[in-house]
Amino acid sequence: MVGIVGYGTQIPRYRIKVEEIAKVWGADAPAYKKGLNLNEKSVPAPDEDCATLAVNASHNALKRAGIQPKEIGAVYVGSESHPYAVKPTGTIVSEAIGACPYVHTADLEFACKAGSEGMFIALHLVKSGVVKYALAIGSDTSQGAPGDALEYSAAAGAAAYIMGADNLIAELFDTHCYMTDTPDFWRREHAYYPEHGGRFTGAPAYEKHVGGATKAILDKVNMKPSDFDYIILHQPNGKFPAVQAKKMGFKEEQWIPGLLTPRMGNTYSGSSPLGLAATLDIAKPGDMILMVSYGSGAGSDAFIFKATDRLLSVRNLAPLVYKQLDEHKKYIEYGMYAKFRRKILKPE
Repeated sequence: MVGIVGYGTQIPRYRIKVEEIAKVWGADAPAYKKGLNLNEKSVPAPDEDCATLAVNASHNALKRAGIQPKEIGAVYVGSESHPYAVKPTGTIVSEAIGACPYVHTADLEFACKAGSEGMFIALHLVKSGVVKYALAIGSDTSQGAPGDALEYSAAAGAAAYIMGADNLIAELFDTHCYMTDTPDFWRREHAYYPEHGGRFTGAPAYEKHVGGATKAILDKVNMKPSDFDYIILHQPNGKFPAVQAKKMGFKEEQWIPGLLTPRMGNTYSGSSPLGLAATLDIAKPGDMILMVSYGSGAGSDAFIFKATDRLLSVRNLAPLVYKQLDEHKKYIEYGMYAKFRRKILKPE
């Protein structure tokens, strides 16, 4: 058996409301809130980036795993906002948590599924016996051009998972993938803001790949939606995952616990991994959990986990997701948001 040994998250304390962004651009806030099912988003402080979020999430994962950092044989950081173009984030994280020097490290990038990409590699690396433990992180301080629809949802956060073969809190049942060359979202070299295909990001992109990956893994393991207690889908907004889950035959009580976007925005590579963490925060031993990520360009990774008895004994060793969402949060106005994000809003 292989699976999750420990997990941890990190969410910035700052928030900005949809109304605050809409006020600046003269946009219809109620329309955005209803259309996107989005109320506010997390905002990284000036000293928070992909690396710092990843480090803090990893420390929390180590608390739950109960292992020594030196036992980790691989560290993979998935993000589309790595702080350096040429300098790995993975080495920063590995050094900061004490995993160096005998550790394999790589930075991954596949739009919003770079985090699940790391989870896929980490799980199968452990399964093959190459390493005892592997750490996979989805971390982003995502970008959205001022005034663009993405600015209302592009948020920040990180989730880290330590994979192993003993003392599991969630056992891996199976994985599957679905990928095509679908250019729904992209950012060229030297461009500060991503571009997207508008409504094309819906049915031909998100729906096709999330639906395709879900059907593939259910067929592979001969299971149906009613066999699961929870489902977590990638969350570009609060509308897409709910519509897609319902269309595939899942019920509201299965997807609501992991749907974080309405309260914190789209954390890109951290999106579905954070939703999984929120679900693990409340899952009971024996619960079946399906997670399906999505990354533009385009592809989805699907995972089936089963919660174990050990989950209950380690869950409260690190901050829970909703505790990080609700406690100590601070709302800011657009002027402060622009100041925090000055390198994005006004490149040097």
